Amino acid sequence: MGLTKKGTPYESFSYLEKGKDYRHFELAEQLERVEPYLVPLSDDEERRVRQLLGENVMISLHEHLGVFPADISESPLYTHHGRMATAFQGLAASHWDAVFDNLMDGIINIESQSGWKWTEVLHDLGMRLCDLAHQEFIVHCTKVDDIYRAHQEGKIAWIASIEGAAMIENELDRIDLLYGFGVRALGVTYSEGNSLGSGLKEPSDGGLTVFGRRAVERMNKVGMLIDCSHCGDQTTLDVIEASTKPIILSHIGARALWDSNRLAPDDVLKACADKGGVIGVEAAPHTTITRNNTTHSLDSVMEHFEYIKDLVGIDHVGFGPDTLYGDHVGLHNVYAAALSIKEAHGSAARGPADQNPTFEKVEYVRGLENPTEASHNIVRWLVKHGYSDDDITKAIGGNAIMLLREVWA
Repeated sequence: MGLTKKGTPYESFSYLEKGKDYRHFELAEQLERVEPYLVPLSDDEERRVRQLLGENVMISLHEHLGVFPADISESPLYTHHGRMATAFQGLAASHWDAVFDNLMDGIINIESQSGWKWTEVLHDLGMRLCDLAHQEFIVHCTKVDDIYRAHQEGKIAWIASIEGAAMIENELDRIDLLYGFGVRALGVTYSEGNSLGSGLKEPSDGGLTVFGRRAVERMNKVGMLIDCSHCGDQTTLDVIEASTKPIILSHIGARALWDSNRLAPDDVLKACADKGGVIGVEAAPHTTITRNNTTHSLDSVMEHFEYIKDLVGIDHVGFGPDTLYGDHVGLHNVYAAALSIKEAHGSAARGPADQNPTFEKVEYVRGLENPTEASHNIVRWLVKHGYSDDDITKAIGGNAIMLLREVWA
């Protein structure tokens, strides 16, 4: 049922009255905010796509399923109110069977200016769970069987994920609490360093701290998937060494193709795969560009996929597009400081600004504008480029399932 979802007429917070119970914002179009694009296929290729999606689960390792205001400049006020709508319409038109949703993450500012406070994270999580409790299309996924059930029933398995662990401070038990609240993936750092280790924006990487090692041990014990997508290189290598379970780099690319802090060098990618981990390829605007494709596009994203696949093997790659519903480029502009955009996209070599060739800024990534388009075009691109059924099955979800069976309790 991966190709056809049951869908739902439900809209977020429809159990309340707009303007009375909460402040209403005009939200972005979920499906046609920009001109849609589909990879063109022959009739035989279309049939093959339908068969693949009908027989296999498709999993996004990293997305943001909230819908942002049509006027993206209203986002700080919107998130401050702590009530983000979920893209039910968009998800019903997607092929995903399961999605790791990273909620508000670095833009959460309900009660602080800097974000990432424990109470803010719980507010964000609790509000989303309250909304989801009033509908039946999206299933709160806490175990692998939930993914298969969603696939069979034409639903979406929603997996709560948080990109950074700053809010646990020095309290290991908060890992248990997050797991108890249904969170199943946790990042070690979100670009900035914290009590666990160094983020990718730091001028030097001190690696995993003593407390960080204890946190890794606790995450292994409770069955929490560990993500190092926003960690410094040494911190990531330390996590891989310390963890008794494989980890994930849920949304990343290959630094060999583009010199950026946001992307990983070969030794980190290999270390992740050698320990049984999975690497999800990123598609957020202006991340996975390459020297061959300096305009961010589906082709540049898939060049990263093919490079990583050739480097570590097809058994260790997947997709974490990191897309959302709304003006993603505009959101980066609004939250440039909170999301560490400049530091994340800077040269990993800390060298001169011309380490990379000049690249064209885009208004959106064509074919990967939101989670719906990403789910369509990833599998279509793989079919179009002659990948075998076995390799497509692994890349779109099979590898993720193998990882989750080993990590989740």
